[in-house]
Amino acid sequence: MTSPAQTHVLVDLQSVNKHYGPLHVLQNINLQVTKGEVVVVIGPSGSGKSTLCRAINRLETIDDGDIFIDGKKIPAEGKELARMRADVGMVFQSFNLFAHKNILENVTLGPIKVRGVAKPEAEKDAMALLERVGVGKQANKLPAQLSGGQQQRVAIARALAMKPKVMLFDEPTSALDPEMIQEVLDVMIGLAKDGMTMIVVTHEMGFARRAADRVVFMADGQIVEEATPEQFFTNPQSTRAKDFLSKLITN
Repeated sequence: MTSPAQTHVLVDLQSVNKHYGPLHVLQNINLQVTKGEVVVVIGPSGSGKSTLCRAINRLETIDDGDIFIDGKKIPAEGKELARMRADVGMVFQSFNLFAHKNILENVTLGPIKVRGVAKPEAEKDAMALLERVGVGKQANKLPAQLSGGQQQRVAIARALAMKPKVMLFDEPTSALDPEMIQEVLDVMIGLAKDGMTMIVVTHEMGFARRAADRVVFMADGQIVEEATPEQFFTNPQSTRAKDFLSKLITN
């Protein structure tokens, strides 16, 4: 029997379209993500994956369709948009940390400024998160003093500090050296195990196999196929997915 939590839709995209000039980058996208679900979005370059991820918190505007977070439609602009964005954590390719603030300040800034959390409480929470992602000892350092993998783990802690309902990851390991990728993926796998609702755009197929509840395969601005990792990687249904996977295996 499915519990209410499992059927609670947190992210709901309905008939979402987006153009860049003549290029139709999101074509009638319909996607629902339930609470606690980990959805990994994969596909060839230029398929619309990152645009989809960025549209969910309105970093990209959409031409038509609707996007709902926890039952509320995302407004186009204004204070209500800012409030809803606070419920959606985002981790980018580039770490986007404030270079002139130390690690602890980077993580506490959002809770203090946006959520109105008192500084001592924000710092206590931030230290717990930095410990959780394995960089507690770096709290007083500036971002430039950390490795790329450490900076990305700080970026994850910063997003978590806002206590978001859902976390979006847009190619979180693509700017990292190979030896740093796994340390970031390990943190993300830990979050998945803890029940965080996550939408992850990535080229890391091992992560998709290990952590995803569902794989969404995109090509040419469309969702071509959705399946469990087991189904998708062992028995893809579409020609596009078969072609994509065969290239991964041979390269």
